[in-house]
Amino acid sequence: MPLLASSTYRPPWGLANGHLQTILPVLFRRVVPITRERERIETPDGDFLDLDWNRAHRSDSLVIITHGLEGNSTNASVQGMASAFHHAGCDTLAWNLRGCSGERNRLLRTYHSGAWEDLQCVIEHAAGEYQHIALVGFSIGGNLTLKYLGDRGSVIHPAIKGAVAFSVPCDLASSALVLESRVNSIYMNHFMRDLRRKIREKAATFPEGISMEGLDQIRTFREFDGTYTAPLNGFLSAEDYWARASSKPSLVGITVPTLLVNALNDPFLGAECFPREEAEANPHLFLELPESGGHLGFITLGLEYWSETRAVEFCGRLL
Repeated sequence: MPLLASSTYRPPWGLANGHLQTILPVLFRRVVPITRERERIETPDGDFLDLDWNRAHRSDSLVIITHGLEGNSTNASVQGMASAFHHAGCDTLAWNLRGCSGERNRLLRTYHSGAWEDLQCVIEHAAGEYQHIALVGFSIGGNLTLKYLGDRGSVIHPAIKGAVAFSVPCDLASSALVLESRVNSIYMNHFMRDLRRKIREKAATFPEGISMEGLDQIRTFREFDGTYTAPLNGFLSAEDYWARASSKPSLVGITVPTLLVNALNDPFLGAECFPREEAEANPHLFLELPESGGHLGFITLGLEYWSETRAVEFCGRLL
């Protein structure tokens, strides 16, 4: 019965609101970066990925952390998680999705929510040094992690012992629809500002391959993904991209212990992003649904957030 009956997370007094939980860490949390050793690896298709390491322990256990949409390896959520696992005795690797490390990727294609072949590339590179690996993913990084585990099934790399994913839009269409609502306009405006900037930069490199006509009028993921994400990455439309890149249909294939934590008051997630039936059907998938937590919130009053404590607790037994 991997659908967990309750969650141990309890928000501090006055901070149970999902929007507060989502916004406050972004505005006020500061974490000293702990993954400071950068390495660049080549991808099979001729692009590159930038990896940030902390090998302080030189142990045989590694945690690979994947950031969310328009994030990077220096995000407070990523570095907080890296620090928690460092204190637990594990080496950590925070990697940057294509074009998110501060340097544009070489190819016309972009990163997207279902591009798990890049995560696989990182895993295969890291597994040369580590016998035991756990995966941690945030938001679309969590979707990418779950999709890798589910699509690969029993043929995932044998070093992978388990995974944890937080605030995952595992049904991308449902999440995109929720984010179109007026109450979520602050988040949509933030994402669109960053995504439009990325398109302008890429158009400067590939003027023949990208049109900027109408770019400034794009306001939703439906419009952006239909105009850019889908055609640049081999999908037919925004709807085709959402259907093929969502991890929810792949959850049945997960074969290692995996914890998915989605707060019920997450303003980014629609009803389809709480896969109760999938968890009940798969003994390897543990679904935890805290009443509060927002999107990548899970605030506590100490230096370590509950999500970090929970991830170390779950993965510690596996590593």
